[in-house]
Amino acid sequence: MPVRKTKNMFTKAIVKRPAKTFAHGITTSSLGKPDYTLTLKQHDAYCEALIKCGLELTVLEAAPEFPDSCFVEDTAVVTKEFGVITRPGDKSRLDETEAIEKTLNPLLQLHHIEKPGTLEGGDIMQVENKFYIGLSGRTNLAGAKQLSRILATYNFDVYTIPVCNMLHFKTGVNYLGDNNIILHQSFCSAKDLSNYHQIIVEPDEEYAANVLRINDYVLVPAGFPKIRAAIESLGYQTIVLELSEFQKMDGGLSCLSLRY
Repeated sequence: MPVRKTKNMFTKAIVKRPAKTFAHGITTSSLGKPDYTLTLKQHDAYCEALIKCGLELTVLEAAPEFPDSCFVEDTAVVTKEFGVITRPGDKSRLDETEAIEKTLNPLLQLHHIEKPGTLEGGDIMQVENKFYIGLSGRTNLAGAKQLSRILATYNFDVYTIPVCNMLHFKTGVNYLGDNNIILHQSFCSAKDLSNYHQIIVEPDEEYAANVLRINDYVLVPAGFPKIRAAIESLGYQTIVLELSEFQKMDGGLSCLSLRY
């Protein structure tokens, strides 16, 4: 099958360096504490991959007071025309949005999710002119309704989907383009996505459900050969990245950047 090519969907990205306090962040995994030196090395490789994909990077300095703040995707929803500053569902992360708002404010028209709404970018998936909002432990109905109203003003179709047994919507579902989605086998709302060609991720490779399509490449976590082979069989070029230290802190490929 020929390699899939596309016009650049994204041209820029924002990333934030992991802080020395990274190991003190929120996690549900039992994989041990991350090694900080290795974390930085893996983050460097991630940034190099984004550049290879054609993105211009804005790299924000680490914020030791916010151990989870390298997971910048949760703090905003961004498009080329506008941004939405979120309201994270865990109170310890609420103030992470300040640095992201300061960065985005000169670049995009900004909207905000307000109390009592909670919403994290890991629960938001754009599919061309549609947005899917996952209702999870971090994104509530009030936050979803606020985002839906904002997106409707820009003529996007919006769908809300329940999320269960996983942290975020994009923990288990990610869009590749060309009507193809990656879908974790146990995702509870799979029927709501039946109109897409589903590439199913089996339980022994569940972490690989969080892949990331950027322009001509699909970023895939290392160590999951079945899902990599399935993606490549559809004609996509892959970039394989070691993410062991971020996996220890419930983080993955998409949550480490804001792309627009």
